[in-house]
Amino acid sequence: MGTGTDKKRILIIEDDESISLGLRMNLEAEGYDVQVADDGEAGLERVRRREEPLDLVILDVMLPRRNGLEVLRLLRAEGNAVPIIVLSARGAEMDKVMGLELGAEDYVTKPFGLAELLARVRAVLRRDAIARPRAEELVRAGDLEINAATRQVTRAGAAVPLTPTEFEILWYLVEAAGHVRSREQIKSRVWGAGHHGTQRTIDNFLAQLRAKLEGDPSEPRHLLTVRGVGYRFQI
Repeated sequence: MGTGTDKKRILIIEDDESISLGLRMNLEAEGYDVQVADDGEAGLERVRRREEPLDLVILDVMLPRRNGLEVLRLLRAEGNAVPIIVLSARGAEMDKVMGLELGAEDYVTKPFGLAELLARVRAVLRRDAIARPRAEELVRAGDLEINAATRQVTRAGAAVPLTPTEFEILWYLVEAAGHVRSREQIKSRVWGAGHHGTQRTIDNFLAQLRAKLEGDPSEPRHLLTVRGVGYRFQI
């Protein structure tokens, strides 16, 4: 996804003008096409504009008209898989947890270092536009079909929208079908070794995947927990 000039299109949803202006200037200096919305409702309307798809959303939690977590919840409920980085206030641990549980790709705590945020942006966009060569491969497991080349997943013939991070975690487990991947291995593969996410972050993403892919998430057939170790994909 991108613009006609191949610039990645980023939307900042942030009501603090000093933060949004600073982010915009620095992201544009990095070569991105940047837009800004100053409240949750305006941001939601912009993301829904299908004729101008976005590559990434940077979403503050505390917003007027509609808070960021509500924006995130609505977008994921509508099947919109645009990558989202949540900005949360220092100490607002539940905002981070909720953001990840609702389908955010990552979070950054305010006040944040600009270099860190730019690195997170690059990492999320890299996961979304994975260019590593993969064989044209279609994996079938029960009523699931997982296409490595197109990064599409169907369940009983119906498309299942996954965020880029959800797909990366799923495919990492599928590649090792029958073998266990530890939470630390998953975190290192998907986010890189320097990421500050916790084991709970991985557990939240697996819960999201089960909710989307398993007939009964409480009794999964494919995404199995290996207690004290990690997760295993069963074909």
